[in-house]
Amino acid sequence: MVRDFILSYARLIVRHPEALRLEEQPLDEQYDEILLYAHPDDVGKLIGKEGRMINAIKTVISGCKAKGGKNYRVNVRPID
Repeated sequence: MVRDFILSYARLIVRHPEALRLEEQPLDEQYDEILLYAHPDDVGKLIGKEGRMINAIKTVISGCKAKGGKNYRVNVRPID
């Protein structure tokens, strides 16, 4: 659910949606890390001015905690 939301939302923002890749890694029992890989030109768009875009995504995802009980850490990285 969270994975699908992030990918669909990110595709609306970036210029190179075909380059998006998402990996989910469990950190421990309560945390999962979501790594969103994007084209280098799109990383700034996903983070947003002063981090506003990524913080908005994190806020929406935090609503999933009440339903699933997991916390998520989201990181945006450029594709090498």
